[in-house]
Amino acid sequence: MATPDSAKPTYIYKLIPSDAAPPDPLPSALPVSELDRSSGFIHLSTAKQVPNTLKRFFTNESRVYILRIPYDPIESNIKWEDPRGEAAGPRGGEGMFPHLYNDFKVGNEEVESVGVWDRKDGQSWDEALESANEWLLY
Repeated sequence: MATPDSAKPTYIYKLIPSDAAPPDPLPSALPVSELDRSSGFIHLSTAKQVPNTLKRFFTNESRVYILRIPYDPIESNIKWEDPRGEAAGPRGGEGMFPHLYNDFKVGNEEVESVGVWDRKDGQSWDEALESANEWLLY
């Protein structure tokens, strides 16, 4: 399952808090978060980055939705940058995240599947994601 950090990912992921649950079926474009709008791009993570993204930005969430997005179709709109989008670097480089610059379009054409993860009281995100190993792909 693991790949070298610089290898091109098969999928990248968008994490969504429970209060912004994506509708089923997905529309052609999902609502854009305030963070994404103010940053000017859509924040995404690789499979390897998902656990730490959850630990850092979703500490008060007990449920998250994770959108699995095939990388190849959107690669031309991805820039690998630090979390703020201020410094660019190599794909998979230390602290570099995939940021999507495509007029904020993520919807049914981009998303392959939606995962839902819950964590029980006192459970860490690492524990909650143990069942995601077959779904959270590099």
